[in-house]
Amino acid sequence: MATQTTTAEPIVDTHIPTTMRAAVYRGINDMRVETVPVPSIGPGELLVKIATCGVCGTDLKKIHFGSHSAPRIFGHEMAGTVVAVGAGVTRFAVGDRVMTFHHVPCGECYYCRKQTPSQCPLYKKTGVTAGFEPSGGGFAEYIRIMDFVVNNGGVVPIPDGVPFEQAAFVEPVNTVLKGVKLLNLAADDTVLVIGQGPIGLMHAVLASKTGAKVLTSDLYPKRHAIAAKFGLKHPIHAGTENVVERVLAETEGRGADAVILAVGGNALIRTAMDAARHGGRVLLFAQTQHGEVTIDPAAVCVDEKTLLGSYSSSFGILPEVAELVFGGYTNGFDLTQLISHRYALENAVEAIDVASHPKADSMKIMIEPVLGRGAE
Repeated sequence: MATQTTTAEPIVDTHIPTTMRAAVYRGINDMRVETVPVPSIGPGELLVKIATCGVCGTDLKKIHFGSHSAPRIFGHEMAGTVVAVGAGVTRFAVGDRVMTFHHVPCGECYYCRKQTPSQCPLYKKTGVTAGFEPSGGGFAEYIRIMDFVVNNGGVVPIPDGVPFEQAAFVEPVNTVLKGVKLLNLAADDTVLVIGQGPIGLMHAVLASKTGAKVLTSDLYPKRHAIAAKFGLKHPIHAGTENVVERVLAETEGRGADAVILAVGGNALIRTAMDAARHGGRVLLFAQTQHGEVTIDPAAVCVDEKTLLGSYSSSFGILPEVAELVFGGYTNGFDLTQLISHRYALENAVEAIDVASHPKADSMKIMIEPVLGRGAE
């Protein structure tokens, strides 16, 4: 890492171009790779050259459902190198390798005091952009990190020896660990995780670290094979097995102490509720689109099943997350094993299409301005 610098004037890498390529959202299901200006930075801000950015399910929902106005540049699971430092920045210097969050809580408002930082007004303000309305910007060559993100701990240095691709998982691992902690798991618990895509697999791994027995459900045997590499030993093949019956058989007829639904949509909420024991907990993690769903109210009242939700990250657990991700690269938690596809930025539209239509052989999709650089 470069030596930290205190400066009254901005410091820049003189090789920064004036324009760059970016995958621009132009409307529902309308993504285009275009040439746009490299964003300018102001005092207290950073300009980062993107090495890699993961395609997240929330990015896909924004693209397919039109929840945000156009034009936008999405992408928020990102890591890269600082190439310009705004006046007054003291913690970072040109050449530093970093990952960044695109949201940060204030730490002081009512919601932060009540331990629900994702509801903080500042957190709802996006502080990283590649142009247009700030929206993350990781699907581009360069991003501007605004001062309030820099000042509130949203930029994390990457240790030597940890590749950019591993570091890009800090944000999603944070969101997952936040949800797992909400369940307050015990070593004698049985947990069902529905879905073994990258997010579901990370839920399963982190739940297993509590000592709990973790059952993993997915349609694709190839995903169970990947899960096995992370020590997950109790697969349920949802295409050929009845998930609820299998959970009951594994728990002497009680049901799971906790169920994590890591699959988008509402169709499996009933399955999750049915698989939970009386007094058990069900965590909805991927249900980010508003709508309506029918549940059995007596399952909540009489059977005392608790329905929980967890959304986005928590900065209170960031040190633990950083240790998990950075230390895990060489200690059994190599998340780059989840990457099934890497696409150059010029092929970002294809990358988003592949991510939007998951198959047995697709897991984490990465977009890299210079293909292969994310592994450095």
